[in-house]
Amino acid sequence: MGTVVSVIVGADAAHGDAAVAATAAVFARWEARCSLFDPRSELSRVGRGELALVDASAEVRDAYALALHWRDATDGAFTPHRGDGLIDLNGVVKALAVEEAGEALDRAGFAGWAIGAGGDVLVAATPAGPDGGGLPIGIVDPADRSTLLSRIDIDPPRRRAVATSGSVERGDHIWTLPGSGPSPFGQVSVAAAELVAADVLATAIVAGGRPSLDDLADRHDIDVLAVMRDGGLLATPGWPRRASGADA
Repeated sequence: MGTVVSVIVGADAAHGDAAVAATAAVFARWEARCSLFDPRSELSRVGRGELALVDASAEVRDAYALALHWRDATDGAFTPHRGDGLIDLNGVVKALAVEEAGEALDRAGFAGWAIGAGGDVLVAATPAGPDGGGLPIGIVDPADRSTLLSRIDIDPPRRRAVATSGSVERGDHIWTLPGSGPSPFGQVSVAAAELVAADVLATAIVAGGRPSLDDLADRHDIDVLAVMRDGGLLATPGWPRRASGADA
């Protein structure tokens, strides 16, 4: 998927290695199915016309159906189809892999964990952090990678998903709606109960601009922090206001 996956668990080194192995196995399977970085993957073969989509595995077909559902739910602001016609499922697959890895850690008996993958973060019942609270999720300032714009504290036994989309890590790679011009947002973070929704809606808001932010925040149970290209901030009322001990 062209990114780094991080795992945090409240366990000793041996159990930590087991958590990493369980997570790696999940991502390896999804890579083999849907990675466009791997020419041997099913989706790469579909893109080259070597494998018909109807003959692909159920996981690939289900991921594509899920992406089409979200395309319709966002009025096309999110789409699994690239401009060259290639099917790109990374907008849902990365989040699916994180969620499945979390389920694997649950089954393995880990009471608290956090998984991050390329802007997608899922935290569950985390152990106490250094300040006695739950492990926080930080939102990095796109203009200064050493600074946090905001942080979300997750206290056990809550589970929370946060996804961030934008041009900081990979440049301008999100396709905006036809005729809308460049996105006014350099970065959008969405907090939700479920990671696929957070990831899709963060991407859709970047792609659709302010109209999509207003519409999607109104129709979905999410909190949003959007960074304008000029550095200004827009936040929904429920977004946490603390940023490195100050108001954001």
